Amino acid sequence: MGMTARVLAVDAGNSKTDVAVVAADGTVLATARGGGFWPPVVGVDAAVDALADAVGSAFAAAGAESVDHVSACLANADFPVEEEQLAAALQARAWGAQVEVRNDTFAILRAGITEPRGVAVVCGAGINCVGMRPDGRTARFPALGRISGDWGGGWGLVEEALWHAARAEDGRGAPTALARVLPAHFGHDTMLALIEALHLEEVAPARRHELTPVLFATAADGDPIARAIVDRLADEVVAMATVALTRLDLLEEETPVLLGGGVLAAQHPQLNDGIKELLATRAPKAVPRVVTASPVLGAALLGLDRVHAGQAVHDRVRAHFTGSPKGGTDPIPTTY
Repeated sequence: MGMTARVLAVDAGNSKTDVAVVAADGTVLATARGGGFWPPVVGVDAAVDALADAVGSAFAAAGAESVDHVSACLANADFPVEEEQLAAALQARAWGAQVEVRNDTFAILRAGITEPRGVAVVCGAGINCVGMRPDGRTARFPALGRISGDWGGGWGLVEEALWHAARAEDGRGAPTALARVLPAHFGHDTMLALIEALHLEEVAPARRHELTPVLFATAADGDPIARAIVDRLADEVVAMATVALTRLDLLEEETPVLLGGGVLAAQHPQLNDGIKELLATRAPKAVPRVVTASPVLGAALLGLDRVHAGQAVHDRVRAHFTGSPKGGTDPIPTTY
């Protein structure tokens, strides 16, 4: 038998799951990938069943049957009661002696920082923000959509773009090129035709996400309505980050603010500029960076934090995933 497995890291998002088995010295013994994680749709037990294939594959490749600690960063773990339910379900699988469940946004945060101190805003299909300090204090939001006060993410951006485009075409709203480019993306000549296709699901609901880059391209071409939507997203990102920094008493300290998820990782110039300018006003000590590392790295580092692994162990794991013991983020460009 080879090295003893110490940590099982799980990063389970809506679209995919990544797992890694890490040895006590930081060697990554095995990795595996599985499908999306949807406990609100299929139930907790079925969702955890879906993790089992990826975990089993990683254990087999690592020559392990269990670990000391399971560090699971899971989508849809938005309240403590949900974390407890998911932790109990994972504990029942006997994958590890100890289990800790966090929302998957914490994985992106920890992947981008060399110590557990900072704030992360994630904008993919939805939007979320978390923060942490080395003393264990955290800041977070429910991130359940409009009922918890959220706006943004790819879904929110597309919904807003469609709303403005529909009103522009029928005369209730200001003119915008979105009324032409959104239906054209799906081969339609008018918003009315696209609205009908969406309503009848001739265009699958999931395909709405294809319109996010169309919105950003339209904003880059100078359309005022599209640009206003992008500016609003920048304001939302900074609002969440500033509140998290304030809650953690980090507003007056130089602190990393990590940006992750497909929308923010794309580094759209207008959005980047807006975030940097607003942070400079509202949180001047914040240091914005874009997370480039795989979130499963963050889950692994959180597990190593919990078992009190040394810095060399952390560095070895980070180097495995990023090529450098300090890698995992990129600065936001200052000019374009």
